[in-house]
Amino acid sequence: MLDVLGLSVFYGGIHALKGISLTVPQGQIITLIGANGAGKSTTLRTISGLKEAREGKILFRGKEIQNSPTHCIVGKGIAMVPEGRRIFVNLTVEENLLMGAYARKDGEEVRRNLEWVSHLFPRLKERTRQKGGTLSGGEQQMLALGRGLMSHPDLLMLDEPSLGLAPKLVKEVFDMIRYIHKGGVTILLIEQNANAALAVADYGYVLQSGRITMESKGSDLLKDPLVKEAYLGEALK
Repeated sequence: MLDVLGLSVFYGGIHALKGISLTVPQGQIITLIGANGAGKSTTLRTISGLKEAREGKILFRGKEIQNSPTHCIVGKGIAMVPEGRRIFVNLTVEENLLMGAYARKDGEEVRRNLEWVSHLFPRLKERTRQKGGTLSGGEQQMLALGRGLMSHPDLLMLDEPSLGLAPKLVKEVFDMIRYIHKGGVTILLIEQNANAALAVADYGYVLQSGRITMESKGSDLLKDPLVKEAYLGEALK
């Protein structure tokens, strides 16, 4: 579905991504793990059209999309839930959700989508008229996920969905990711909680200083001694 080929990205004179390549097959959960500053968020921002690619290609369903306007990329079926939620704090829950469907013209289908998201996140349904800024951190993350789903994406990209959440809410968010995936949405997941990310992922990539240094099935990376030491908090014996 998505192919990133030899992608290089710069911030001024800083070479943030150094020729990375990765593939997101349709129907799978793919995760990209790495330390802070490794280039994970830059990868998603570049796929989304928010950051310019200096070199390389990004193919979605076989067609090049690198450096396309963000609204065009959303229109092709890619949505991103950004790090830090970025909800509209002065809009109601329902207004936030409808903002996710701003580019759609199929009003009746949008309404059905809204009902599905409300079913997926019952706590949001209870707070339809409540302003986003009054929600708890976990509820705001659910709202950000729901807003991303309102564009009816084929590929949903998640940037640190568990950031700042209590362990119980982290589990809840990852349960939701599994549920969304079972509903037919392909997922590219960026996550510092490597344990949780690799546990749900079909395949994973390790990003270090702007380069892919390792890749394998999620279950295999979970067992890899180097990954355990660097990202899972387990010392080598």
